[in-house]
Amino acid sequence: MIPLSDWQNQGQYQFINGQQIFTRYGGDKNAPALVLIHGYPSASWDWEGMWDELTQHYYVITLDMLGFGLSDKPKNANYLLSEQADLFETVLDGLNIDSYHILAHDYGDTVAQELLARQVYDSDINKKHIASVCFLNGGLFPETHKPILVQKLLLSPLGFLISKLITKQKFATNLQKIFGPNTQPTPETIDTLWQLLSYNNGLRVMHKLINYIPQRKEHRERWVGAITDSLIPIKLIAGAKDPISGQHMIDRYRKLIPNANITTMPMLGHYPQIENAAAITKAYLAFRERID
Repeated sequence: MIPLSDWQNQGQYQFINGQQIFTRYGGDKNAPALVLIHGYPSASWDWEGMWDELTQHYYVITLDMLGFGLSDKPKNANYLLSEQADLFETVLDGLNIDSYHILAHDYGDTVAQELLARQVYDSDINKKHIASVCFLNGGLFPETHKPILVQKLLLSPLGFLISKLITKQKFATNLQKIFGPNTQPTPETIDTLWQLLSYNNGLRVMHKLINYIPQRKEHRERWVGAITDSLIPIKLIAGAKDPISGQHMIDRYRKLIPNANITTMPMLGHYPQIENAAAITKAYLAFRERID
């Protein structure tokens, strides 16, 4: 495990749209670019178990989105998923990268869907080319997303109060419910994810970040259509034991996506890249080997 202090020290901060955003790059700059997009309510550290292997093959780019991890967490931001997508495009512009691949998880899946939708639907001769997308567990289809109780409470009018009542123990209990039965989070993982959540007084914006759920419903046609209408290779790797977006989401994906490319991890839960980083890395590299 890469300690959070090392993860932070090996990254850097960039001011993007007036906010301080934590970014991290690794690997050979001449290798194919791979963008990692994290989930809710965690951060780019989620990819630490895959980092060393991925950077042997690709130039890996990631960041903590606004409101997450080591980045700024302003009280009055709207936290639109489209604005999170803008962060990645701004970073890629700064790196002069014109073509890249995406590996995304959870909330990051939807950010990836927006980036893909821009490629599929929006006319812009200067836009970058997404060469492939791989999704991990996430609410790709709002009709199959099953939020846990704390997410429902955060979405309610009392969400701002609920966010203040979250403790490390409650956070740990909720994590344990969504991990696989045999791949429960270690105390070190819980400690790190709690540090990332608490950093920059992050609990105060959890009820604002959860607004991604209604955003998914509002933009369903665009974001689901981006997958069904895209011509690039798209892969799903998902833990079936995830109560939020597990086997039921996998089944929906298979039904809606023509010639669906799916690797199911029968015993993993909502955080497959943390629960078994080696297995997810192997599955991802196999996907890339077939298309590169």
